[in-house]
Amino acid sequence: MFDEKRSVIIKDGRKLSFDYVPDRLVHREEQMSTLRMLFRPVFEDGRCETAFLTGTVGTGKTATVKRFCADMMTYGARTGLPLDYVIVNCRQRNSESAVVLQVLRHFDPGHPDRGFSVSEMLRTLRRQVDTKKIRLVIVLDEADILIKKNAVDLIYQLSRFNEENIGVTASVSLILIAQEYILDSLDAASLSTFKKSNTIKFGRYRRDELRDIVKMRSDEALLPGKIRDDAIDLIADISSEWGDARQAIDILDKAARSGENKEKGIVTAEEVREAKAMIYSDVSESKLSDLDRNHMITLLAVCRCMKDKAYVTTGDAERTYAVVCEEYNETARKHTQFWVYVQGLEKMSLLVTTVRGDADGGRTTYISLPDIPSKVLAKKLEDLMDLRTADASPYL
Repeated sequence: MFDEKRSVIIKDGRKLSFDYVPDRLVHREEQMSTLRMLFRPVFEDGRCETAFLTGTVGTGKTATVKRFCADMMTYGARTGLPLDYVIVNCRQRNSESAVVLQVLRHFDPGHPDRGFSVSEMLRTLRRQVDTKKIRLVIVLDEADILIKKNAVDLIYQLSRFNEENIGVTASVSLILIAQEYILDSLDAASLSTFKKSNTIKFGRYRRDELRDIVKMRSDEALLPGKIRDDAIDLIADISSEWGDARQAIDILDKAARSGENKEKGIVTAEEVREAKAMIYSDVSESKLSDLDRNHMITLLAVCRCMKDKAYVTTGDAERTYAVVCEEYNETARKHTQFWVYVQGLEKMSLLVTTVRGDADGGRTTYISLPDIPSKVLAKKLEDLMDLRTADASPYL
């Protein structure tokens, strides 16, 4: 069932997982540098530290923390200052007791899930940390879920975990991750220890940054030469609307797996559009059915001109438009009207236009399709055109 065909595109599918963290994170160097600065005292003085990471989905918060904690653990092992870390997803463990139990089970997988209060479990955790003489970093991912359930007391206790004389050989530090700014939801006592100034912001990725991420990930996950450069460009363009690296990687993953089933054995713009359509499609049957004949012919011309390319120039599309008009016995409109049709289709999210500079210093407008393979869309349009022609024919 699963061994019918050897992979012709994917070299290591694990590198396309959200859980995979590369050895080097591109375009998050500033955030990594700030974390190193904030947590240097953990090694130098045995102090506990705190940090709050905030940013929208797919901006690299969790990946950055995983990379940072793994690097700290490696450094601690090399320098004889043992460090360990636990990452708890508060969406999955959404109560104080569930969070602390998850941390405890990092040290004792068999710890019972019933019969102990949060305070008792925290005392057990203190003994574990003190006995092992480790520097422990607890990461609460999606901490806003916990805060919304009024679990601020746990934040207070963890942020002041070291006050009861753990000593300089052991400490507990705390990192919170959330999409929203949640520190104002903490009480004054928690804020006084948590250090509100230790906030690290993660902005949305820009288009060029997403392209670098997709290129690096495809180099790691795919066989050499198995994805075209314009396909990488298209993934970056699609995901730049939200600045979401997770979406970009998801599209890359699905496009690569789609390409595995095609004869050409390479990821092109068609596979990227197909992958985008699997995730979310703006192209609905009702949108296409609502198009008038001129807009439908214009979109069909773009599809036929596009083939498996990521972009076509307006000039190339307009030449194909003249051919399609002749096929359907329509008078081809002049350039200005053709451009009006293109803009109308863009407003309906049926295509996208981008202006780019060229080698001669001029500006060229390119057209791309957002999230459906050009061949699939062309077939839908042809069928609709044929149906309208049949409906318009008189009864014999």
